Amino acid sequence: MLQQIYPQAQHDYQYELNKDMQFAAAHYIPSEKAGVCQQVHGHTYFVNVTIAGDELDDTGFLVNFAKLKKIVHGKFDHTLLNDHASFDDQNPEKFPTTEVVAKTIYEMIQKELDELPNKPKCVQVFVRETPTSYVVFRPKKEKKSW
Repeated sequence: MLQQIYPQAQHDYQYELNKDMQFAAAHYIPSEKAGVCQQVHGHTYFVNVTIAGDELDDTGFLVNFAKLKKIVHGKFDHTLLNDHASFDDQNPEKFPTTEVVAKTIYEMIQKELDELPNKPKCVQVFVRETPTSYVVFRPKKEKKSW
């Protein structure tokens, strides 16, 4: 069991759900600036996603924990991240760095959440690549137009 304290996402929702998961994957960063990370290598990624909302679904969930695991672990576990369409060896903004992995996980999860009638929001994705290195991705707050 992972027992970790994560940075807190600030929000005004009534409910907050956090799901820890992990997946093993390989990747490489196709840039000379990446040094040794140009070579294919692997990590056991530890991920925490924070979902928030004001309404529960008809089973009393904000979102089912198993659904979140399927979205992330089901897609990335035991794969070469560079092989996924989400990442692109020709576009530096789409190289499978930890930052881009965190943003990609956010986009995958939010796409699924947008289909739910209770409309929960992914407010934070934490991705730990090594014991000493992690990234937090938070979407920009939507600006209200009055």
